Amino acid sequence: MTRVWSLLLISAFLAQGCGHYRMGAGPGPTFSTLYVEPARNKTKLAQAQATVSAMVREAFVRDGRVTVVGRASEADATLEVTLVTYRRDNDASREDDTGLARKFTLRLTASCSLRDNRSGRMLFDGRLLEVHREAFTDNGLGSVPFGTSNDQLQSEYNTLPLLASLLSDRVTHAVLDVW
Repeated sequence: MTRVWSLLLISAFLAQGCGHYRMGAGPGPTFSTLYVEPARNKTKLAQAQATVSAMVREAFVRDGRVTVVGRASEADATLEVTLVTYRRDNDASREDDTGLARKFTLRLTASCSLRDNRSGRMLFDGRLLEVHREAFTDNGLGSVPFGTSNDQLQSEYNTLPLLASLLSDRVTHAVLDVW
């Protein structure tokens, strides 16, 4: 009989730990409206500002936890995103010419700052977020007539929206999720 009471007592203590668990993303942000400033670009990645700005705004709209507004004066908080570094690492070279790359890892780093407009307090400042994606410069078929299939610029251009999408997800989580 003592064993039964001991098991019940232990079970009651263990069950208490799960009593306050809630499903979901946890507590929401302390603000309900957000202004996302147009991204700044300190890299040599051409035309990245517009793509990153649009994708960051779209990510917050899709998430739905805050309302994205068109002016800082209408917002409880303001988000600044600055692209600070863009790097291309050679991961695989061509078989016929080791000076030409077949695959790159593209890395984009952004610095983010979030300011509470009501109090003027910085919620975070200069938080660095990095994303990376692979880019392939050829289709794997080797040379094509009248030239090569190496098209690094087109490959990087095609990869920019993918990098921007990854970055926008990271920015959204940095602003809205409490860890």
